[in-house]
Amino acid sequence: MTPTSEAPAPAVAPAMPSLATISSDALHALVMHQLDEDQAIEVVSIPLAGISSIADHMVIASGRSTRHVAAMADKIARRIKHDLRGSSRIEGLPTADWVLIDAGDVIVHLFRPEVRSFYNLERMWSSDRPTTAADARPIVTTPFADDSAEDLLDDDVPEVETPDDAADDSPAPPSTFSY
Repeated sequence: MTPTSEAPAPAVAPAMPSLATISSDALHALVMHQLDEDQAIEVVSIPLAGISSIADHMVIASGRSTRHVAAMADKIARRIKHDLRGSSRIEGLPTADWVLIDAGDVIVHLFRPEVRSFYNLERMWSSDRPTTAADARPIVTTPFADDSAEDLLDDDVPEVETPDDAADDSPAPPSTFSY
């Protein structure tokens, strides 16, 4: 009888874990550490667990320029892929005014400072936001929201001279023109 030799099984690379299997705290710690290394400006982390089902953490940070914002986004995505063997989706990288990184349980918003102040996501997602519509204050108000209509019709406003009034005091233009 001849001994049978078994061929060794081919080596199979371990499957990449999905971001759903990675701890959201580990992912959040990695993002915060990378932003610190990249010298991000005004880093804010907002816990969303129990508030929203889209993620457990939202991280908002600013960069000094579009190049800085793009570099931070690229480094975060690479670290997630390399260290946690996960993947992330990036939006807004070509212009890098506002870059969104969706890493599953952690959402990262990277802004240029001017764009960040315009959108003001911290205010929208802060914990002191109103809980009911009755508690909400309007964001945009009319210029005369506190004034009554009677106050707007003030008789003490001086009259402004119109072009028609000024034309009465000036000499009449000549009726014919010579060239």
